[in-house]
Amino acid sequence: MIRTAEELFNQLNAQDENVRIEAKTASTVDNAIMKSVCAFANEPGMGGGYLLLGVAPSLGSLFPNYKVAGIDDPDKVQMDLASKCASQFNRTIRPEIEVGVLDGKTVIVAFIAEEDGSAKPIFFKSQGLPRGAYRRIGSTDQRCTEDDLHVFYQGREGYDSSVLRDASLSDIDPDAIERYRLYRSSVNPDASELEFNNNELLEALGCLKSGEITMAGLLLFGKRVAFRRLIPMIRVDYIRVPGDTWVEDPDQRFTTIDMRGPLLDLVNRAVNAVNDDLPRGFLLEEGLLQAESVGLPTQALREAIVNALMHRSYRKNSPIQIIRYNNRIEIVNPGYSLKPEDRLGDPGSETRNPHIAAVFHETNLAETKGSGIRAMRKLLEGAGMAPPTFESSRDGDTFTARFLLHHFLSKEDLEWVSQFDDNSLSDSQKRALIFLREVGAIDNSTYRQLNDLDVLRSSNDLRNLRDINLIQQKGKGRSTYYVPGTKLLKGSSVPLPDLSAPVTVHSAPVNNTSAPVNNTSAPVGINDRLPADLDFLLNDIGRRASSRKMNLFLLSACQWKEMRLQELANLLDREPKYILRRYIQPLMNEGKLHYTISDMPNHPRQAYLITEKGTVYLSKLKQEI
Repeated sequence: MIRTAEELFNQLNAQDENVRIEAKTASTVDNAIMKSVCAFANEPGMGGGYLLLGVAPSLGSLFPNYKVAGIDDPDKVQMDLASKCASQFNRTIRPEIEVGVLDGKTVIVAFIAEEDGSAKPIFFKSQGLPRGAYRRIGSTDQRCTEDDLHVFYQGREGYDSSVLRDASLSDIDPDAIERYRLYRSSVNPDASELEFNNNELLEALGCLKSGEITMAGLLLFGKRVAFRRLIPMIRVDYIRVPGDTWVEDPDQRFTTIDMRGPLLDLVNRAVNAVNDDLPRGFLLEEGLLQAESVGLPTQALREAIVNALMHRSYRKNSPIQIIRYNNRIEIVNPGYSLKPEDRLGDPGSETRNPHIAAVFHETNLAETKGSGIRAMRKLLEGAGMAPPTFESSRDGDTFTARFLLHHFLSKEDLEWVSQFDDNSLSDSQKRALIFLREVGAIDNSTYRQLNDLDVLRSSNDLRNLRDINLIQQKGKGRSTYYVPGTKLLKGSSVPLPDLSAPVTVHSAPVNNTSAPVNNTSAPVGINDRLPADLDFLLNDIGRRASSRKMNLFLLSACQWKEMRLQELANLLDREPKYILRRYIQPLMNEGKLHYTISDMPNHPRQAYLITEKGTVYLSKLKQEI
């Protein structure tokens, strides 16, 4: 039996739209409704979702507040929905539809069941794959990419199976193969593949196909010189940032260690680079005084780095970044999580790179059965530290793992948070305040991960902290996040956010960090003095400028300094929405621009910077125009 309209309506007003409920006014069955149908039918493991038609959010409300709009012709809406579900997709979808009454007005509840795995992906026939398929990510319907198709086609070859035409067997390092044999034999000395010669072994592991080297072969066993020649941006960057925010002091830049080479070697090199930089203490063991890192467990760090190497998107020519701040470590890898964010830590894994993942599992470098995140949480809990938090951004196409570097709810933390005892805070709320003090922002997803709570409890806790002015709400609905409030700032060293300046809260840019773009300049307004070359380009743009000239100016401006959308619109004398839809979004989709705050796309200080790919394209444009 499907849930009633009243149950769904009450849940909407408690926690807003979520992964299983989509609210629409629905005077007609439009494309947005059909996208939700497609997403509910596709999303693996969710069990389907509900459309509640005839309700609408109240305008201007900072928290969930839905009103009943009603449906004038429910029979027509039901027939249109059933007809489109039967005709628009590659397979017929049969929704369960019921009519209900709320506040004396007619509404419709439609339950869309999750389709069987053999029927997926469901997609719009007129658009085909992958663009015509959608997934349900959080409370949004997201168009599928090629990476998403691997979730549906479990037997389909991943990108790591693709052949590198310019690679040859001379690019394979025999020492790397020997190290694999040592790792494998330590796990299973009787493994049959250990009896193969090197070429047979490469073929068995999916690293050699018809005599040609695959992406997996180069990544797992390639020589460093081959990495530099064939995939120069596939590397790991360890970045040491002074302070707690990105480029906190423009006169004290960060230092970077660039690491390339076979992935099995890269794990140890990256772990050692971070461990060597962690605080060290002295422990007395068996009568000997030994130096040992304190705080972050090495195994948790290793698991996070392995996850980044194993699950990153190797389609993207950008490095994994391990960013060491004074108070935390952030590991940012290209490629959003194929598993929905609210299911991170659940058993089971969805990987882009099946051959690479198999090697990591067979050598025991990675946790089996997709339990790596759960293992990290357990290790940090055992060490008395905050659980790691994870952010998956489809817009920025990145995945971030974050670790705080001090013992959580330590004596010092408890003394600091005790100044707010008159507010009767729960332990969960205390953890949130300490996290906010360290990182500068928090959202519902992070709060849930910190405290292992459901969406409703997290929303209520955060709303309570907001109501007593300990935190300040930014954004609305699904884009909501929180920064320190006035009461928290009185007892904290956290600076009040300056929403006029587009500085990064805690996200690093994804360009080549060994030569970082200067992003410390003040924001530019329409009356600020532009460099001569930008001023020339701006004057050359008329009301009907070509796309190439607009892209030339936009990329040049975002190379000069980070630029907000409103600033670009002011300079070009055009509507921000037009600039975003017509030019900025395509450049973002092509990887030529990126957000300065990748994990919060709707942040009021959001701005854009050019990427390395954008820099190459800009040079080409300058030569052609």
